Amino acid sequence: MEQPPGFVAQGESGLVCKLRRSLYGLKQSPRTWFGKFSHVVQDFGLKRSEADHSVFYCHTSPGRCVYLIVYVDDIVITGNDVATISQLKKHLFSHFQTKDLGHLKYFLGIEVAQSKEGIVISQRKYALDILEETGMTDCRPIDSPMDPNQKLMTDQGEPFTDPERYRRLVGKLIYLTITRPDLSFAVGVVSQFMQAPHIDHWNVVLRILRYIKKALGQGLLYEDKGDNQISGYCDADWAGCPIDRRSATGYCVFLGGNLISWKSKKQNVVARSSAEAEYRAMALITCEFIWIKQLIQELRFCENHPMKLYCDDQAALHIASNPVFHERTKHIEVDCHFVREKLLSKEIITEFVNSSEQLADVMTKSLRGPRIQFLCSKLGVYNLYAPA
Repeated sequence: MEQPPGFVAQGESGLVCKLRRSLYGLKQSPRTWFGKFSHVVQDFGLKRSEADHSVFYCHTSPGRCVYLIVYVDDIVITGNDVATISQLKKHLFSHFQTKDLGHLKYFLGIEVAQSKEGIVISQRKYALDILEETGMTDCRPIDSPMDPNQKLMTDQGEPFTDPERYRRLVGKLIYLTITRPDLSFAVGVVSQFMQAPHIDHWNVVLRILRYIKKALGQGLLYEDKGDNQISGYCDADWAGCPIDRRSATGYCVFLGGNLISWKSKKQNVVARSSAEAEYRAMALITCEFIWIKQLIQELRFCENHPMKLYCDDQAALHIASNPVFHERTKHIEVDCHFVREKLLSKEIITEFVNSSEQLADVMTKSLRGPRIQFLCSKLGVYNLYAPA
């Protein structure tokens, strides 16, 4: 690094200092900090998860456990072994300047509340801050984030005069989808135009804000339903993008009937049929299944039961269960082998679900208000501040 002011000796103005340890602000500092923190935590006796290196855990005795999650220097500790948790906090206090904020109520912009019904997470304050920043606090609410009949194009309308403002706002909306799966598809659509947004794209962003205003307290409820089954729904909107005709994939994964993972994403290649688009969605959710199962088995959250995959396309289910390749499916051979392998090993089982009960529908296309409200209730997404 450069020599600090007042340290430079006469005739040594061109010299620099060689660092022996990390300093705040260096690109290597986050890795060095995490390495130090991991060493301290593991020295106490916690193990680092192989599925997610920011998760540490230990099982002190049958039925007794402690879990630690770290994001940079924000730490959450939970478990049912109160004595070990107390010892762990003392261990951390002896190595780092740490402040105990008590029971978890707020973490990385996410509000956490506990009640007799379960645990609820939301981003009400974060959503309200977005509306205040954009001057939309008094806007008229609307019941859907996008018009189902609207298709956005790249050069649609006049160019937006402040692209930086567009990118900043869409970035905040992306973070809001952490607790708002009902926003995932609409936010994914407007995020495609970050480089050169137009007025029509900006108007859709404003419509999303009006939808957010309708239910600022929308969030996720996690209940103890006495079940630890992993299940998921996957769906695809074939050739739904008017720009390149790539399909949209959507999935949602449940643990014990509670939504824990979801995604809305445009597929990487153009699908030649609706069955192919659905099958690629099946391959994507299968990858998520495998990772989630590895994580929760490390944490001893569930037994080794087959994971249930629900799909509303009979042709895709037939491809998954039929070991014979045909001319129309040879080009998706890798995905075919991957999903079939998991089916043959009994890691996953597939079931058909009617399109009306397809919960991933909200991740793949624009829907009308009543349909969104129905799917949100099935996903466990509620307006936590609505009058009873």
